[in-house]
Amino acid sequence: MAVEIIPGSYCGAPPGPGVIWHSWNLDPVLLAVLLLGAVVLRRSPAGLAAVAVLAVAFVSPLCAMAVALFSARVVHHVLLVAVAAPLLAAALPARRGPGSAPRHFLTSTAILWAWHLPAAYDLALRDIAVYWAMQITLLATATLFWRAVLGGRDSLGGLLWALAGLIQMGLLGAILTLAPEPLYDAHAQAPLLWGLAPLADQQLGGLIMWVPAMVPYAVVIALLARRGWRGAPSGPAAA
Repeated sequence: MAVEIIPGSYCGAPPGPGVIWHSWNLDPVLLAVLLLGAVVLRRSPAGLAAVAVLAVAFVSPLCAMAVALFSARVVHHVLLVAVAAPLLAAALPARRGPGSAPRHFLTSTAILWAWHLPAAYDLALRDIAVYWAMQITLLATATLFWRAVLGGRDSLGGLLWALAGLIQMGLLGAILTLAPEPLYDAHAQAPLLWGLAPLADQQLGGLIMWVPAMVPYAVVIALLARRGWRGAPSGPAAA
């Protein structure tokens, strides 16, 4: 049995539908960190947008809902790795060194998949220290991946690695959707409060990861394709 460092759920007990809008997370340490982030990134619209997305993930009732529903946890993770992370990457100074997208793709993918292993996932939802290890590693590795994708000189290479990110996210979502039984003890009972069987909740989460989660990747791919098209030589000079 895994040793728990700080037992408990960071966002509290799983809420029911009747109290969810009263379940805001006003942890002063979290609010201070978000405020500091907003101050540091105040000159960057992308950075401020990233802080806003993180506030939705950790301050809004989504934080508590993600304790109850696996599908809400998927939304939470998608906000981290596919919305906040690329915004943070865009807010950071461009990296123009040797391409590191392959390394960061493998690292971020391994972290995402590892945290969705049932033992690791369940431990994170019952141990606050492990929970924050999950959140920080997901966000940090995804930000490094997106920085490599967005900051490289090779738009085509970045586009292809963003496509690889889309594919691995969709594959994980498909596996979760098609699993024949519920995988996570953390969501064995709470979905019933919301009128969902645990397997149906897991399938909904898998579908969210499989389809809607691909939208941010598609947006980045489109932007990189546009950048590459604008930067491509044309006319007699291209001959």
